[in-house]
Amino acid sequence: MMLSSLLLSPVLLAFSAASAALAAPSALKTFTVPHVDGQDDTPALLAALPDYASNSTILFKQGVHYNIWTPIKFPVLNNVEIRIEGNLSYPEDMATVQAIVASSTFPGHWFTFTGGDKVSLIGSTNPKWGWVDAHGQQWWNKHELTNRPHGWNFAKISNGVIRNMKLWKPVAWSFSASGSTNLHAHDNWIYALSDDMDSAFPFNTDGFSAGGGTDFLLENNHIQNGDDCLTVGNGAKNIVFRNSRCEGGHGLSIGSLGKGGQVADVQNVLIENVEMKNALYAARFKSWTGGKGLARNITWRNIKFDNVRFPIYVTQNYWDQNLGPKPEVTDVTNTQIQDMFFENFVGNINDSPTFFEGTCVSDPCWYYVPGATGREVIIFDLYPETVKNIVARRIVPVTQSWKPATVMCNSTVISTDVGFKCQNGLFVPTLAGLFGH
Repeated sequence: MMLSSLLLSPVLLAFSAASAALAAPSALKTFTVPHVDGQDDTPALLAALPDYASNSTILFKQGVHYNIWTPIKFPVLNNVEIRIEGNLSYPEDMATVQAIVASSTFPGHWFTFTGGDKVSLIGSTNPKWGWVDAHGQQWWNKHELTNRPHGWNFAKISNGVIRNMKLWKPVAWSFSASGSTNLHAHDNWIYALSDDMDSAFPFNTDGFSAGGGTDFLLENNHIQNGDDCLTVGNGAKNIVFRNSRCEGGHGLSIGSLGKGGQVADVQNVLIENVEMKNALYAARFKSWTGGKGLARNITWRNIKFDNVRFPIYVTQNYWDQNLGPKPEVTDVTNTQIQDMFFENFVGNINDSPTFFEGTCVSDPCWYYVPGATGREVIIFDLYPETVKNIVARRIVPVTQSWKPATVMCNSTVISTDVGFKCQNGLFVPTLAGLFGH
């Protein structure tokens, strides 16, 4: 089912019902994953998978602490549910994990799906069970960024469900759904907050990545992490992320797009009814100078932000700032933006002059914006003749210092009404920003 209009709730309801019906397996045989104390439980599962690749339930039983000491790569599945009702553990020894990740046989993620239809990944509603523990804290304590394991790659699945999953301190990169279609991910919980977010930051602990996916409904998810809560990458179409809570990370992000001159294509994204807390960004768009293509029909709305440094940040001037100054480019093209809206943002800006975020490992910090006051509710860093119809409506910010909120916007680059006075200065809404639809 295609989400031809992201703004029509009946369509979303129909999508949810269709997704649930299509992904509900029937006539299943069950394989209960065996466990032996002190041994790796992965080999027994891998040996059984060819016989349970269709019309099956694969059960990690409640009450059992499973040792997933080597990665699991699933075959193409048809009408299969994987039920995580026991607790799963990665190896605790970092060197062991690093050796596995560095090997030529590592599939790219600790849990890898390679394709299929009507596949469900289901956790437990029991608060004590269904946890997947990656032991990320020790990695963060040591600032270890080498050979880190990516978590779950729910790739090339049609008519899939991810629900009630609970990830405990994933080392990095939680869920990816690259190339999947018609996915419903709901009521999942990702806890990737460090015990010390300043000195032991959980780098690259992205929540959900929807790169290359089509027809996704992601809702009622709770994500605490140190990077993007949501990432919508190149090729994504018809993505809805709603009714969720994000804490500690880098926002609800589109991109980055256009790296190395890539032709980007992102269309029909709706992000709504989300609480952003203790975050560097709330809504963010990022594309690289020299990129090409189009990002079209993208809306963030009904966003509550609390203790956020940059509530709305759009840049077509993205680069790996932690690696050095902006590189010289001769191709000044950029990913085009068309019909991008920010609606009903309410909250407070962390404008402390001593603001520090744990990813700051360079001077100036990678997120430093020249000329910024720290009170910016909106930053539009745009290229000439690349943007058509970008508007911020009903934006209600306060700063924690109670000083007036500001904006950054170059009126020589964009001449249309963006919902506020386009300037580097005070945030002054226009009529379109106050009452526009």
